[in-house]
Amino acid sequence: MTVINESHPQQFILLGFADQPWLALPLFIVLLITYPMAMMGNIAIILVTRLDPRLHSPMYFFLTNLSFLDMCYTTSIVPQMLFNLGSSEKTISYMGCAVQLYIFNTMGATECLLLALMSFDRYVAICRPLHYTLIMNQRLCILLVCIVWLCGITYAVSEATVTLQLPLCGVNQLDHLLCEIPVLIKTACGEKEANELALSVICIFILAIPLCLVLASYTCIGHAILKIKSSEGRKKAFGTCSSHLIVVFLFYGPGITMYLQPPSSITRDQPKFMALFYGVVTPTLNPFIYTLRNKDVKGALVNLVRSIFSSK
Repeated sequence: MTVINESHPQQFILLGFADQPWLALPLFIVLLITYPMAMMGNIAIILVTRLDPRLHSPMYFFLTNLSFLDMCYTTSIVPQMLFNLGSSEKTISYMGCAVQLYIFNTMGATECLLLALMSFDRYVAICRPLHYTLIMNQRLCILLVCIVWLCGITYAVSEATVTLQLPLCGVNQLDHLLCEIPVLIKTACGEKEANELALSVICIFILAIPLCLVLASYTCIGHAILKIKSSEGRKKAFGTCSSHLIVVFLFYGPGITMYLQPPSSITRDQPKFMALFYGVVTPTLNPFIYTLRNKDVKGALVNLVRSIFSSK
């Protein structure tokens, strides 16, 4: 097998579901429907949280960042998927692959950390309600979000750059729908155990530790909710957390399944379904989860729609 190392390949061939060609049309239709839904849903969340003064709080500031992340997340992969599914050419240029790798991993890592930050916000709101406005002040919220973004970018730049330098064996084929770090490591030849170990160690800090912080926060929140005497108060407190918990498990579950195991042990179709889930399904569902279970967001959204139609 030829080792391609001295000069980078001009393009990669994304095999996708080449052995199951009947999946191409249904998947194309699903993506064609879900992508606009994801974009419109997240844009709506951003608009209502910025235009409605009642939603100018830390929780909705973080939610705005989450919606922006989800928009970038899906946009980094879905248009390329649609192009490949709708044409006979299943290719992506080397530069396109690199850009996709950087953006996709930046958004993914940042979202992992942001979800942990949002759980801390809920912990302070429920367990330290009298000190909430003092602790979660605007300056601290902006600082925390900047740190989260910086950590996400640092991870993506370092890990993606190292991965792109790995030598490739044989033809430049990726058995995937997109360029993703574990699949590129699995495709590389030579000694790659160090890269697999480095990916697992880094992902412990990006995935496992934030998830532990989320679980610790909600353990404290659960104890605090049980101490609330009125059933109405418990219902309201639980309502503010349930949407976030659903999003956490939808995002972290597939991410941990994909990134916290050695790339060499990943099965053939696993990366494709996992990428579709946390790269397409979750960003599409997030706006609906937050609007359907949040009276404030639903009310603000209804007011926004009424104002649009009344202005016409």
